[in-house]
Amino acid sequence: MRLNILITGGFGLLGKPLVHKLIELKHNVIILEKKSTNRKKFLDKKPKKIIVGDFLDKKLVGKILKKNKVNVVFHLGAITQVLDSIKDPYKTHQINILGTINFLENIRAINPKIIFIYSSSDKAYGELNKRLFYKETDRLQSDYPYDVSKSASDLVCQSYSKTFNLKIGIIRCGNIFGPGDFNLKRLIPEVIISTIKNKRFIIRSDGKSTRDYVYVDDVVDAYVLLMKKLLLSKSMLRIYNVSSKFNHSVKQIVNMILKNMKSLNLKPIVKNYSKKEINFQRLNYSKIKKELRWSPKTKIEEGIIETIRWYKKYYKFLKIK
Repeated sequence: MRLNILITGGFGLLGKPLVHKLIELKHNVIILEKKSTNRKKFLDKKPKKIIVGDFLDKKLVGKILKKNKVNVVFHLGAITQVLDSIKDPYKTHQINILGTINFLENIRAINPKIIFIYSSSDKAYGELNKRLFYKETDRLQSDYPYDVSKSASDLVCQSYSKTFNLKIGIIRCGNIFGPGDFNLKRLIPEVIISTIKNKRFIIRSDGKSTRDYVYVDDVVDAYVLLMKKLLLSKSMLRIYNVSSKFNHSVKQIVNMILKNMKSLNLKPIVKNYSKKEINFQRLNYSKIKKELRWSPKTKIEEGIIETIRWYKKYYKFLKIK
């Protein structure tokens, strides 16, 4: 069945390969982008339509859903940078929470059969504390602006599903990495670019905080499997952790990149000025492995090599100062 699928954040790290995958599956893909961008040149496969508009405009969202007879929404668009959220928490909550509500309200009013898939985060759980890992049944109890915006949006999605009988999928993902991440202040792109420029990378924390790292193509597979399950299942709400066995500290990731770029002489500088981030996070993804038969396929070093290759190829197109 050919579906009309709307994607926000369609030019992002996750959005681009998801767009490609859905086009390969013969679906009609529509990207909603806040402003016109030259990033569309990085799309290998062209979507049916690119709409320039802001999902904070509730009426516009409704018009798009109606006019394009949308069957599925992948809501990936958000403020994603932790430092940006600390500088402007109001904007973060407005975009991440209200933007999500605008879709849910329109779906409720226009067509409750539209499937809504929300891109949550491991940050929604908050600090790990004494537990070994997060499971989907754990409470969402975050503290910092970005994390809270994800917790709140996640809970809002659950509320709309349970209250208004909407079909909703939620993926709480570890740190996604891979080619084509334009958020150049994220750890892996920033280290690679610093190294290309022959500069030592500055670690803003103590370098000991750990995260799960999962390659973007594996994450795309999880999203597509979730969509297929929601289409076939009577279950109205499905929530999954998506991650990998690769739980590494910032220092370990930096050294892995330096090693593969043959630049171990560029030892990172530890500044340790960032205190408003979660220290330790780890996800248990056994539920999605059991129910959707998903598991990550890409080894972390393989993924990092592919990512380095992409930035070396496109470095001059990224207009980096």
